[in-house]
Amino acid sequence: MKIAIHHTPGTFSNRWIEHCEQFGINYGVVNCHDNDIVDQLRDYDALMWHYYHDNYKDSLLAKQLLFALEQAGKVVFPNFYTNWHFDDKVGQKYLLELFEAPLVPSYVFYDEAEAKQWARHTSYPKVFKIRRGAASSNVRLVKSDKQCIRLIDQAFGKGFGQFDPFQAFEDRTRRFRETMNPLELIKGLGRFVAPPAFARKAGRDRDYVYFQDYIPNNDFDIRLIVIGNRAYGMKRMVRSGDFRASGSGHFVYDDIETDVLRVGFDVTKRLRLQCAAYDFIYHDGKPLIIEVSFGFGIKGSSKCKGYWDSELIWHSGEFNPQGWMVDAVLEEVVRSKENRGDH
Repeated sequence: MKIAIHHTPGTFSNRWIEHCEQFGINYGVVNCHDNDIVDQLRDYDALMWHYYHDNYKDSLLAKQLLFALEQAGKVVFPNFYTNWHFDDKVGQKYLLELFEAPLVPSYVFYDEAEAKQWARHTSYPKVFKIRRGAASSNVRLVKSDKQCIRLIDQAFGKGFGQFDPFQAFEDRTRRFRETMNPLELIKGLGRFVAPPAFARKAGRDRDYVYFQDYIPNNDFDIRLIVIGNRAYGMKRMVRSGDFRASGSGHFVYDDIETDVLRVGFDVTKRLRLQCAAYDFIYHDGKPLIIEVSFGFGIKGSSKCKGYWDSELIWHSGEFNPQGWMVDAVLEEVVRSKENRGDH
């Protein structure tokens, strides 16, 4: 068996390669952007690629290549079930509602008049989002029907870019207050002149509008990562003077409630996900899913001191979740060969 790994420094691929070398797993590094990538992969049993939503080149081809390989019988990570709704909050709404998973109530409109009618009669606050983006990018608290209608006008007009320099400057200002590092302010101001490359290339989101209910009285959300029959996670504290937790950089580790673990394992199994990073929040004593992704930040989650198995038993000590991904792909290759009758 041989695994192909698309290597991008700073992503999962660093640990995938380390795991393969540590345990003598046959692997090769490939570049999925190569024109002849299909020919390169013919002698491999699987492809693993941790692609990023904010890499415009990746977003052009990652899903198409991965799905094509999977349809041709290759094992891939992330596979179709894990991947199709990546960086698509609206797609996640449909999926989680269909499976009756505990999703924060969510609303999407493709007709401007219908959206405004809803805005005039719904309760507030609501949380506005666009379907793409991470780290609370383009996430806004909507406190009135007038504010909501202004957002709807923009959604069905010029739309929303993938990067909001005003929101980014607010975040940099918050970090400046915490660190007193003037580079934070300089970088924030610089983004008004030079937005990130992905934002310049990705185009604007328009002709739809998406909201979720605002769930009050939460000082944190919960990031739970489920890979197979293991899970680990942390609480992310809400930013100072803000309602958002994602991107705050302030974590409380390993203090995850049992009901969150149960929901995470259950939904992951029913949706057939190879890997799922959930954001949870509590409402009336029950955990609700905000969104889900196969990809997640490595730096913060690497400080967890142990994990739970699917029987909710705690296992203390260091672990390599990216190694779990490699092992799961190898197991899938074995099953695939057995099903085909290969030897």
